[in-house]
This record gives sequence, C-alpha cells and structure tokens, in this order.
Amino acid sequence: MAKPDKYVGINNDVQGGMTTIGKIIRDAWVFGLIEETETCEGWNFAMVDGLLQKVNAEWDKYGCLASHLPEKLFERHQKIHNKAMENAKVAGWSGEIETDDEK
Repeated sequence: MAKPDKYVGINNDVQGGMTTIGKIIRDAWVFGLIEETETCEGWNFAMVDGLLQKVNAEWDKYGCLASHLPEKLFERHQKIHNKAMENAKVAGWSGEIETDDEK
C-alpha cells in the first residue's frame, strides 16, 4: 500500500484528530497562523512541515509552555484544545496512546 502524500485533514484524521499533525493545526489556530476553519485537508507534508516551523517559532517565544502564554492566548489555547479533547473522546479517543510507553 502506498504511503499517502497528502494530509487527510484534521476532521478526517484518526483518533479524532488527536495526532501530531492535529496538534500542529490546533496550535496554529491558537496563534492565528491559519483560520480555525482551515483543516489542512489536501495539504502536502512539506506544507504541514512549514506550518510546524511557524508553530514552533511561536512556542519558542513562550518557552514552549502554555502557562507562559499571555492571558488571551492561554484562554484561546484552553478553548481550542479542550474542545478538541471533548470531540475526540466522543469519537472514541481515550488518551491512552500518549502514555502507553510509560507503563
């Protein structure tokens, strides 16, 4: 089976979008790098990598910690990521995959 060359979009991603690329997209929404309506469906992976570089540059400004974000950005971060977790749980995501290697 051939490896995909385009991203399926956060709304079509596995685990309710709780993937590495999903996190990049949600963080890009937080920082206003892309509109919250942008799902990145059909993007090639070079475009996703470019977005990752921009997201990382924003996080670097705040020591890569949500707790260091200015109040408005922190509130936006919480709203976006909490909603994503709620939606993913409805889709069957439990969060266990992120901690499987800690057992």
